[in-house]
Amino acid sequence: MRKKILVTGGLGFIGSYFVEAALQAGYYVINLDKRTYAARDDLDFDSRDHYEFIEDDISEIKHLPVNIDYIINFAAESHVDNSIMANEDFFHSNVRGVYNLLELVRSKDETDRPKLIHVSTDEVYGTIFDGCFSEVDPLNPSNPYSATKAAAEQLILGWRNTYGLPIMVCRTCNNYGFGQYPEKLLAKTIEFLLSGKPMTIHGDGSYRREWLYAGDHARAILLLMEKGELGEVYNISSNEEHSVLEAVQIVLDEMGHDKDSLVYVENRVGQDRRYSVDCSKIRALGWEPTTTLREYMPEYVKLYKKYLKAKGEC
Repeated sequence: MRKKILVTGGLGFIGSYFVEAALQAGYYVINLDKRTYAARDDLDFDSRDHYEFIEDDISEIKHLPVNIDYIINFAAESHVDNSIMANEDFFHSNVRGVYNLLELVRSKDETDRPKLIHVSTDEVYGTIFDGCFSEVDPLNPSNPYSATKAAAEQLILGWRNTYGLPIMVCRTCNNYGFGQYPEKLLAKTIEFLLSGKPMTIHGDGSYRREWLYAGDHARAILLLMEKGELGEVYNISSNEEHSVLEAVQIVLDEMGHDKDSLVYVENRVGQDRRYSVDCSKIRALGWEPTTTLREYMPEYVKLYKKYLKAKGEC
C-alpha cells in the first residue's frame, strides 16, 4: 500500500519539484495549494493515478485528509521585497498557516498523527560574514519574510516540546531550476535577456548566497522522510557560494551576453550580506547535491526558451 503525503504549496517552484520526486518514488501525493500568482502552469501531475489536488489555503483548512503519513509544508510567501510592501500576506501564510497545520496535527489521536516536515530558509539566521551557521545557532531575521519564517519555527518548537508533535524542520538556501517564477534572480535574468531587456542589479551585486538545484532539495526531503530524526533541524545546501553578480555572470556566459546587458540600481532594503550553512548533518545521512549552477545552466536556458516559445513570448 502506498504511503500518503500531503504536500502544501505543491504548485509552487520548490514544492512542484518535490511532488514530482515523491510521485516517482511511489508515494500517493495530495497536493494542497491556493494557486497564487507564482503557481506553475506547466505541470502534468493530474495524469498520475496516485495524485490528487485540493485548492485551498493552509490558514483556512478545517480538516486534514484521512490516513496521511506525512505533511511536507512548502506553502509560503517568499519574496523579500513583497514582504516589505505587504507583510500581512506573509504573516497570514507563513505564521497563521503553520499554526493551523500544527493544530490540525495536534487534533489527531497520538497514534494517528502524520509526521510534519516544515520547509524553512537559511535567511532565518541573518548575515554571517565568515564561516557558516549550524542548526543550533540563534535565529536573527532581517526582514518581514525571514521574520515570519523564524516565527513559524518558534511555533513549531513550542508545539513540539509541549504536545510532542512529530516534526522536523529543514532550512534551505537559494534554490534554482526551471519553473521558478521570474521575480527571482536567475529566472528573471534569463527572461529579461531573452526579451532584450537589460537586467537590473541591486547595489554592486556583491551580496553572497549559496545555490542549490531544486531537484536536489527534493531528494534531501525524501531522505529525511526515511532517515531523518524527529525533533531535529537540518540545513540543506550545496555549499556552492556565488555573489549575485557571479551567479548572473553564469547566465550571461551561457546566453552569450556581456556585462553591458546589466543596469545597476539602488540597493534593496532588508537584504543580508551573506548566507552560509553547515550541511554536515544531512550529508551524514547520505545526501549529496548532484549538480552545480554552471553545469545546470544550459538545461535551464533551453527549457526556459522552450517554455516561452510555447507561450508565444520568445
